[in-house]
Parts: sequence; structure tokens; C-alpha cells
Amino acid sequence: MADYDYDLFVIGAGSGGVRASRVAAAHGAKVAVAEEHKVGGTCVIRGCVPKKLLVYGSHFAEDLEDAANYGWSFENAKFDWARLRDHVLNDVDRLNGLYEKTLESHGVERIMQRAMVKSAHTVELADGREVTAKYILVAVGGWPFVPQFEGAEHCITSNEVFHLDKLPKRIVIAGAGYIALEFAGIFNALGCHVTVVNRSNVILRGYDESLRDRLLQITMSRGIEYKFHCPFQKVQKREDGAFDVHLEGQDPLVADQVLVATGRRPKTDGLGLENAGIELDDGGAIPVDEYSKTSCDSIYAVGDVTDRIQLTPVAIREGQAFADTVFGGKPSTVDYACVPSAVFSQPPLAGVGLTEGEARNTYGNIRVYSSDFRPMKNVFADRQERGLYKLICEEPTGKVLGLHMIGPDAPEILQAAAIAVKAGLTKADFDATVALHPSMAEELVLMR
Repeated sequence: MADYDYDLFVIGAGSGGVRASRVAAAHGAKVAVAEEHKVGGTCVIRGCVPKKLLVYGSHFAEDLEDAANYGWSFENAKFDWARLRDHVLNDVDRLNGLYEKTLESHGVERIMQRAMVKSAHTVELADGREVTAKYILVAVGGWPFVPQFEGAEHCITSNEVFHLDKLPKRIVIAGAGYIALEFAGIFNALGCHVTVVNRSNVILRGYDESLRDRLLQITMSRGIEYKFHCPFQKVQKREDGAFDVHLEGQDPLVADQVLVATGRRPKTDGLGLENAGIELDDGGAIPVDEYSKTSCDSIYAVGDVTDRIQLTPVAIREGQAFADTVFGGKPSTVDYACVPSAVFSQPPLAGVGLTEGEARNTYGNIRVYSSDFRPMKNVFADRQERGLYKLICEEPTGKVLGLHMIGPDAPEILQAAAIAVKAGLTKADFDATVALHPSMAEELVLMR
């Protein structure tokens, strides 16, 4: 590979790009990675990590409210948005530093500027310099999608929401996917008036319908307002800094912030992939084969930019498989079956495998076991919210096809249970396991 400046040049230092870089370097490759912002990608910088910290912070409102029945009293408790915000941003900086050290310790060169594909083996940097590589890996991730409407420039996305100067008293959130509902829960718990606006009447498309309905009921009871079948028409800024949000068929809403969370798109604009003969799909994603290779033999892509499964752990596995395949002599692919996922709404929900609807369409003959219960903590705190667990099984074998749950700590419980689903265990295997009492997790082996 002496004919090239690098064995591998990675565009994008998110989770997938960092994993691919360090593993390729560990296999002996000379590696460089270009990143125009911070190292760590969406998850670490402006996604799941800082958002989860905001979830933790906002949940104390519920915990303080429930504490009275547990014998605790708090006088003059108050919340400081700036303090939480700054702690979160400081932790982002800490993680960015750890990612940088990881690359440095593996001998990966960091180039902190934008890069684009010039040809099959050439990358052009923002400063005009061109470098060559035997292989190029594109791992630039996704970017928030904002529909076109008048006044869209007044709205913020999940990129900017972590940097708000102050907590809005009224916030309108466009969209009803996981990003929208996670932030709806955060702001609602912190005392904001939250209105969720969606073009359709479906929230969390792709998740089990029973869990979606339960989340809708609970969040409405907590004060979140929903406006369905209401596309945005325009957003106008008032002289006092507030906004008038005009919706189709509705009276205007007044908000202090408007958050657009209508999905994410692969960040492929201006990457120059056409210079290597690579055509994007209709959604702007990079088509790849099972080994993450594009139509150009020397260019690969991993993570959200391929629009396979937009989850950080999946991008990491794709980056690992790429490096092992190309530089480690171990052809590796990623198994996309039974990938667990969660929504850190309040309460959270999580699932793995097929939903009830998917299982019926695929297998026809199935049986659904469930447990609809009020968690002990909620009973004692006099909170009426109920958890719901569902086990979707094939008949007559009893093989577990899917597991879905909503309730406190659902994501923490699901991770271990997902191993059983991935392993192809049956309802009989669950039944044969002694319950861990008293716990919410014991409902997994008690469902009827």
C-alpha cells in the first residue's frame, strides 16, 4: 500500500468511525480520520448520551413528588436548568477527550476538518489538501430533517436543544418519534407545557401498538398535549421573543421554543460520492452490501449514513466487522435480527424481536402472553400508572419471537431478556426460570 498516503481514511469520527479506525490500526493499518466537529459523533455529542443525562435530571421531579409516602420531605426544592445543562455539556467534553485519547493511543491520525470524496482513492480536505488511501470509509452519520415551511429558521432541532439559555415555559414539538417523545417527557417533567404536533395520528411508528397506546395514555395524564393530523403551516416570531405556531386546521399555538424532531437523514450532502460513481438511494443513504462495501470497491460505509438500523451499537458492530474483514483477514458481517431498542420516554419502553402485528403477518399462528401490572413503587407512591409486558410466541413451538415492555427501568430489564430472545428460547424456558421477587422483572417469567 506504499502507493497511498494511508491504508484507511475514515470520514467521520462517530461511534462507527472510531471503532473502525482503532481496530484497523490494531490490525497494522496506517489510519487517519477526518472530523469537522468533535470526536464521538451524534450519540456522544448531541444524542443519546446527553439526552439520557437530561432524562435522569428531569426524573428527579417525579422522585421528589413520590418521596413523601416514603417518609421524605423537601422544602423549597427548586430546579436550575443552567446548572444541569452545563454539567451535561461538561460531560460531553469529557467523553470527547476520551475518544480522542482512544484514537491517539492506537496511532490514528486525527484531522479536524471536513473531508469529501474526490475519487475512488482520494479525499479532499477543507483546506484544499488532497490525500490518498487504499480504502475510504464513510461514517458521517445522520442529521436532523426539518420540513420546509415558513419560519422554519425560528425552530431548533435536537442539535441545539442542549444549549438553551433558559427553560421554556411553553414548547411545541413537531414529530412523534423517539426523539420527539423523549424530549417531550424531559420538558414535561421539568414543568414546561408541552404540545406534541404530528402529521399523522401514530406515535413511535415501528413499536408494538399496545405499548404505544399505553405511553400515549400515561403522557396525556401527565399533561402532555397532542395535536394529530396537524402539519405545520408557518412559525412567526413575536416582538416579545415568543412564537406563533400555525397548524393546518387549528388555532395558532403560542410557544417559547419550537423543537422540530421529525426524523433524521443520512448526512451525505456535499460528500462527493458521485466522484467515485456511488449513487445514493431516494433517502440520501449510501447503499452497501453485507460487508458494508459500496458500489466502489475501495469505499465502504457504516452507521446511520447507510440507513440500515440507526442505533449506536449497530454502527459500532459495523465498524468492527469492516475492520476485521478488510484488515484483519476475518470476513465478518452483522446480524440485524433481534436488535433491542428503547425509547427513554417517561415511562420508558423497550422491545426486541417482532411486534405482535409483525409476528401475525409473518407467522400467522402466534400466542401473546402479557402482564398488565402496577409497579410496587407506584402503588406505594399512590401513582396510578401501570406497566405492560408482552411476550410474542410462535405456536405450537412456543419460541419467543418478540418481547416488549413499558414501565420503570424497562430498558435495563430488556437488555438481559434480549439475550434469551436472541438465543431462540421458548415460553417454557421462561416459565422454568424461578421468579426474582419482589421485582418488576419477575413478570417476565409469570406472564399468562
